[in-house]
Amino acid sequence: MKLLLTGCTGFIGRELIPLLIKEGHSLTVISRQSKGKLKSIANTPSISLIQMNPAESSSWNQEEIQNSLKNCEGVINLAGEPIAEKRWTEDHCKEITNSRIKTTNNLIENLRKLKKTPKVLINASAIGFYGSHPQTEFTEKSMPGDDFLANLCKEWESIANNKPRATRLLIVRIGIVLAKDGGALGKMLPIFRAGLGGPIGDGKQWMSWIHRTDLCNLINESLKNSSWSGVINGVATNPVKMNEFSNSLGKELGRPSLLAVPGPILKLILGDGARVVLEGQNVQSQRFNQLKFKFSFPTINEAFKEILT
Repeated sequence: MKLLLTGCTGFIGRELIPLLIKEGHSLTVISRQSKGKLKSIANTPSISLIQMNPAESSSWNQEEIQNSLKNCEGVINLAGEPIAEKRWTEDHCKEITNSRIKTTNNLIENLRKLKKTPKVLINASAIGFYGSHPQTEFTEKSMPGDDFLANLCKEWESIANNKPRATRLLIVRIGIVLAKDGGALGKMLPIFRAGLGGPIGDGKQWMSWIHRTDLCNLINESLKNSSWSGVINGVATNPVKMNEFSNSLGKELGRPSLLAVPGPILKLILGDGARVVLEGQNVQSQRFNQLKFKFSFPTINEAFKEILT
């Protein structure tokens, strides 16, 4: 398939793009980064790069984008600033919001101008859609929350739903993505390897996670299978509490995991963004059995074993 990708040159894209190339797809990749910073893919024959900020409508060269889209069979939109890496200042919240809302809105507007629309749009969302609760188990049928992230995800998904009628839409509400070269685990590994790791907060909060390989396989499968539509929670089938997560990580590394990070310290570092880590969510998917998707890494121990070997 000929695919257009946004938000795919970072942590998830490092594995997703090689997988899509291996599957024989031809890619047009929109990125704010220059070709010089994307050397690993810039010279790949089946990849075309468009350097622009997709959140800024003035950056969308209409002729170039329309030429790319008119021959496009599928679109993957994973654009979005990281949520839990900085304090939620007013400016950073705007970055978090605009990178998702404006990018998706610009994309949808351009898709709706086409005479022949893509067969499928895979659009990211996040499990933040559900809000946080220490006991409640959330599924795709659960109601949305009413905090900053929940309201952001609701608006994000609402815009994606304005896609052309003939385009199949899959919204993936992504959990905590695990791989050793980035994301939450990438930040934890140096601390745990030094023997200084441990649970964050009281350790009782849920972590709904997914191995990056499984997330990429999920996206790849949804390109090929027309039954993949609507909303799906992009999480492994076995969420864990923070205590189990840190104990399993410490055990796999052969390091103790005793030094808990107090909640107030994390709040001091991340401000309101600490809520993502401190409150947690038990998110499940009711759709994987129906769709017959098989995880390569369904448990946290299997995920850590693969990541750390």
